[in-house]
Amino acid sequence: MSAAEAGGVFRRARGRTLDAFLSEKEREWKGPFYFIQGADPQFGLMKAWSTGDSDSGGDEWGQEIRLTEQAVEAINKLKPKPKFFVLCGDLIHAMPGMPWRKEQTADLQRVLARVDRDIPLVLVSGNHDVGNTPTPETVAEFQRTWGDDYFSFWVGGVLFLVLNSQFWYDASQCPALKQAQDQWLDQQLSVAGRRHCQHAVVFQHIPLFLRSIDEDDDYFNLTKSVRKEVANKLTRAGVTAVFSGHYHRNAGGTYQNLDMVVSSAIGCQLGQDTHGLRVVVVTAKKIVHRYYSLDELSEKGIEADLMGLMEEK
Repeated sequence: MSAAEAGGVFRRARGRTLDAFLSEKEREWKGPFYFIQGADPQFGLMKAWSTGDSDSGGDEWGQEIRLTEQAVEAINKLKPKPKFFVLCGDLIHAMPGMPWRKEQTADLQRVLARVDRDIPLVLVSGNHDVGNTPTPETVAEFQRTWGDDYFSFWVGGVLFLVLNSQFWYDASQCPALKQAQDQWLDQQLSVAGRRHCQHAVVFQHIPLFLRSIDEDDDYFNLTKSVRKEVANKLTRAGVTAVFSGHYHRNAGGTYQNLDMVVSSAIGCQLGQDTHGLRVVVVTAKKIVHRYYSLDELSEKGIEADLMGLMEEK
């Protein structure tokens, strides 16, 4: 499937918003709902990791295709339908300019095209999507292929913010793009305060932190100075949760009133977790989430206690 053809399948973010949720009514709280979060399908990593060549390997991705197909089938069976399905980055493994990138993209688009058309896709950029050191060219490629790299949308009175966390990792080749996102984010957080949203939630690829705001710098988190600056900005504005991937393991912690949620991968696992998805229930007072293996979600669906939360008024 070409990028042009995918444009007819995916309701991609344009103009810094998602046209699946343009209605002014979405800014009003109507009651509990849920969505599905996934991360790191990363077509090609399983082969690359197994051969010890994670930089330039990855010439096979049949396992990731099957796992992502299983994820899509599990989501499509859920009743009621989730409000949306968000993928928190590293959609494919091949970095910009590397072999297999076009083929991995085409196969992932083909699989994602099977998501129920009534379940919008929310696509987040990761380091393998725009590069460890993104450039204007790599960001533009992502935008052409998958949609805007940062944007916002409202669902049922909740403001969702999708961010390009790579700008906070290394924006040395695109400082103007980082500055533009920072200014846009300030504006969005100001809107959140004025509109009195029920919750404000962030999606990004790299976690602010894995377990503690004061943990050491690591490949899998943002540097301490950056994470504290961002976390303080988000908490001051009332953001209650950040959902991420990147770690290929489940993790997370809290900072003040902010819940940092790190979800393991649909694709390659780097720890003891299973290939899976996270079910996130949004109620008037709280956000409750639970990670399910693909097998669990496929065979048993969502557990009764989470379903019961959606019946609360």
